[in-house]
Amino acid sequence: MKKGYFISLEGPDGAGKTTQGLRLATTARALGIETILTREPGGTRLGDAVREILLEPAFREMVPLTEVFLYAAARAQLYHEVIAPGLAAGNFLLCDRFIDSTLAYQVYGGRMDFSFVLQANLRAIYGRLPDKTFVLDLDPASGLARRGAGAADRVEQKPLSFHSRVREGFLLLARQFPERIVVLDGSLPPDELAAIIWSNVGPELEKLR
Repeated sequence: MKKGYFISLEGPDGAGKTTQGLRLATTARALGIETILTREPGGTRLGDAVREILLEPAFREMVPLTEVFLYAAARAQLYHEVIAPGLAAGNFLLCDRFIDSTLAYQVYGGRMDFSFVLQANLRAIYGRLPDKTFVLDLDPASGLARRGAGAADRVEQKPLSFHSRVREGFLLLARQFPERIVVLDGSLPPDELAAIIWSNVGPELEKLR
């Protein structure tokens, strides 16, 4: 029975995760690899509803502890409905944000306790971490500027100091989990960045063909 492969894409807002996720999924599918591209929070009917709550600017009063539980709830549902079945079927799972975003945003950005947040989320996913995580690193001011002039969501509206702590959090996580997390320069041209990502995981993904 084929074993699936699980990749998450992480990084500050505007770092290019969605673009690279689409590129990687397109390349894998062109090779005949069964690929599931999803996102967090969301990816399920329940998760999409939680996403609306989490990103709604009107809920300015939401505290970091509430965020932790809402993200973990959406993640548990995504794992149950999408990730676990996909991996069991031997598919390639690709997720735009996963557990490391919660650690970066709620622990380092929101100053929650690391061990508490980590354990709550490991329970939500039955300990199944991604096989490989790419952090697209980018200066937070540049990332937010990339988002354009449209209405910012609740998280994007947080002060620059918060987003700076989030960026540092991602870099600290990469140093803590070097066997899983790879940091890449999010300011690189998209084609160059896509090539680097494929060079890191292409051989593993081709085993799924």
